[in-house]
Amino acid sequence: MASKSLERLRKVADRQTLRLTHYGRKSGRPYEVTIWYLVDKDGLYLVSANAARSWVRNVKVRPAISLRIGDEVFNGDVRSITDKQEREKVNRLVERKYWYVAPMLRFGQFLMSMGMVRDNTAAFEVILAGN
Repeated sequence: MASKSLERLRKVADRQTLRLTHYGRKSGRPYEVTIWYLVDKDGLYLVSANAARSWVRNVKVRPAISLRIGDEVFNGDVRSITDKQEREKVNRLVERKYWYVAPMLRFGQFLMSMGMVRDNTAAFEVILAGN
């Protein structure tokens, strides 16, 4: 990630949510949603506890997105995170930033490990365009 983009991200990393503009997988029309996000030294990540949400299904088909965090705007593409180690890293970032949901996340992970529920979460890395 370019240092200028990373510098801009660090300024807004502590905010709780961002505005994601994504595009309809069939219509191509832009839609906006407010979601959680994570920033670390390696980049920017988006997460959802429900992979059936429209924005998740849309970005899987049309990965081009735009993000507004405070006064900063970023454009780029998303990449689904499917690697187990990468997902664990993102889960740790979620627990650190959104600590108040950590007990529910851990309980959900326990239920998944026991085969009692299936994993319906989604995580994405944002590959920023040259901002």
